[in-house]
Amino acid sequence: MRVISQISTCAGLLGAGLLAITGPFLTYEVVARYFFTKPTIWAAEISQLCLIWGCLLSMAWVLTLRHHITVNALTGLLPTSFQKVCVGIALVVIIAFSSVIVIWGWDIFYESWVRGRTTGSLLDLPTWVAELPVPLGFLLLAVQACAELVTLRKESTVSLGASHE
Repeated sequence: MRVISQISTCAGLLGAGLLAITGPFLTYEVVARYFFTKPTIWAAEISQLCLIWGCLLSMAWVLTLRHHITVNALTGLLPTSFQKVCVGIALVVIIAFSSVIVIWGWDIFYESWVRGRTTGSLLDLPTWVAELPVPLGFLLLAVQACAELVTLRKESTVSLGASHE
């Protein structure tokens, strides 16, 4: 379980880095476009890719930190044992949903890979570059949710999210 959490953490930190570099890319684009009237052909598309990869790679890490958005107005009123049952149900739903996304997302990625689809933009990047993080990110999330489900019985935490009270 610890190895899974370490992989999720590494993926999350990589995702955080990708999200962080989006700001300078877009700032460069704004300065180039509006101050020098020389827009770039790469900044917007690379920024979109960084946002896609960054968000999807970070999902499992956020689950390890228990910082997913949760609504616990009702479950917070339940006894701890029932709260754990609710967390278990939520984790099973995450695993099921993520598994479907992995299967469908892989099919879409693989078809683009085989057919050699491109974005049609000035960079004309392969579309699979933006499609691969979907099955990859949700696979990481499903595996991390399985690890969380296994360790749920031993933990004292009874929520998947941070307390916002």
